[in-house]
Formats: sequence, C-alpha cells, structure tokens
Amino acid sequence: MDFLTNLINGISLGSIYAIIALGYTMVYGIAKMLNFAHGDVIMVGGYICFMTLNALGLNPLIGILAAVVGCTLLGICIERIAYKPLRQSPSLTVLITAIGVSYLLQNLALLIWGANPKVFPSVVGGSGPIMLFDGQLVISMETIVTIVVCAVIMVALVLFTSKTKMGKAMRACSEDPGAARLMGINVDTTISTTFAIGSGLAAIAGVLMMSAYPSLVPTTGSMPGIKAFTAAVFGGIGSIPGAVLGGVLLGIIEVFAKAYIGTQFADAIVFAVLIVVLLIKPSGLLGKYVPEKV
Repeated sequence: MDFLTNLINGISLGSIYAIIALGYTMVYGIAKMLNFAHGDVIMVGGYICFMTLNALGLNPLIGILAAVVGCTLLGICIERIAYKPLRQSPSLTVLITAIGVSYLLQNLALLIWGANPKVFPSVVGGSGPIMLFDGQLVISMETIVTIVVCAVIMVALVLFTSKTKMGKAMRACSEDPGAARLMGINVDTTISTTFAIGSGLAAIAGVLMMSAYPSLVPTTGSMPGIKAFTAAVFGGIGSIPGAVLGGVLLGIIEVFAKAYIGTQFADAIVFAVLIVVLLIKPSGLLGKYVPEKV
C-alpha cells in the first residue's frame, strides 16, 4: 500500500512540475529561449492568491483568477521590457537577462512581503480526503484536483495549438519566424501571447503547489522551476505531451527516491536520471531531433 501511496503522490507532484514545464516548453518552442524567471512567476502567483485570500478575505476562485491575471500581465511585461529588445541578441545574453529577472522578482518579493514564511491556505474545497482499502490508502482532494487540472490543461493546449488561429500562428513561428512574418503573422504578438499563456499556467501551478505544500517564501519557485525545466528537457522540450510525461515521471522518481533511498539524495537522483536519458536520447523522450540547417 505504501507503494501505491507513493505512486499517487509522485503523480500529483509530477503534475505540478508538468504544468510549470508546459510554460517552459511553449516559450522555448516558439521564441527559442529559456525563461529562467518562470519559476519566480510561480512565487508571485502564490503571493497574489495569498493576499487575495488573507488580506481581502475573498473567495478562493477569485484568488486563483487574480493570480492568473496578475501573472499573465507580469509575463507580458517581462517579455516586452526584458526579452523583446534582445530578440536578435546571442542566446547567452538572453539567458543572463533571464537570470537577472529571476533575482529581481525574488528581491522585490522580499521587499514587499518579507522573508518570513507565509502559511498558504488551500484553495481546494471538498469534503475531505478519499479513503480506500479500509482507510489504508488516503488520497487528498489537492492530489485529485492537481492531477485532473494537469490533464485538462494538456488536452486544452494540444487542441489550442492544433485548432485555433493563434495556435497555428505559434506553430508557424516555431518552425520559421521569418516565413511566418512573410505570411502576415505578427510574430511579436504571437510571442507575447505565448508568454502570457505560460505565465498564467505558472500561476495555476503555484496555487496548486502552495495548496499541497503550504509554505510560501520569496524563493519558493526557484527549485520547482529548475525541476520543471528538467522535466521539459526530460520529456522533449518543445513537445506539450513530452512536458507532461517528463513532469509526471520526474515527480514519481523524486517521491520514490525520498521514500526508499533518502531525502538528501532525491534531487541528485532526479538530475542523474536526466543525464542518463539525455545521453541515450538527447532530444528527450518525446522530442524530435531536428538537424540544424546551414
């Protein structure tokens, strides 16, 4: 029964990583850049929801909506101010800028909300945990909601990118931004929309993560952000199903490593598995190798 409990907890944690990884994979797939400030957007979403619930005493749904709207606007601002001027710059310049934005958000959060941990109230309602096998297996409502939300988001993004006009524009920009611009697609607007969607997903992931692990500090999003990037690479960065698969597998590996090997070795094992996978399949589990055209 412990095995089943750890498996469900791993899928739940992996679903959070997957939602964050979807933001990474969309931005990289279209803009070909790694937004390392993405993890700190999660933290900002958590604080916005926390303030909405605690300071204003509003409904949890309003708190979630406020976090999504706030992080969406933040993502657009970050893209317009920090990344858009560097669109033609070397990738190293953009990477260093992303790290700078990450530290900026952390320190702003430190100035606004302080360093003391905030106890985050769960936004998931319900009648309590579900008990199976005469109470031997306990599944919290946060776990169920997280897994369901992850599955719904993945399906919605796949349909969005394949069926809608903006989704097709994103795929065109991913393939060839120059050709997309010649076909009348506004590449700048498309990239901004991608950042907006990714940041909105980060807010949802942040609220779900804080509901399951209710301790909120300015550095809350750093490690989950790095692990979600690892999950995106693990599954095949640029692939929506790959990001979800990578996130879920990473969560399962982490939970089982903590349960059967030791908490202090869990992170090392997670990154060691990533190295092994990339040595065997450099493009990730579901990624496709695309030869560079010269």
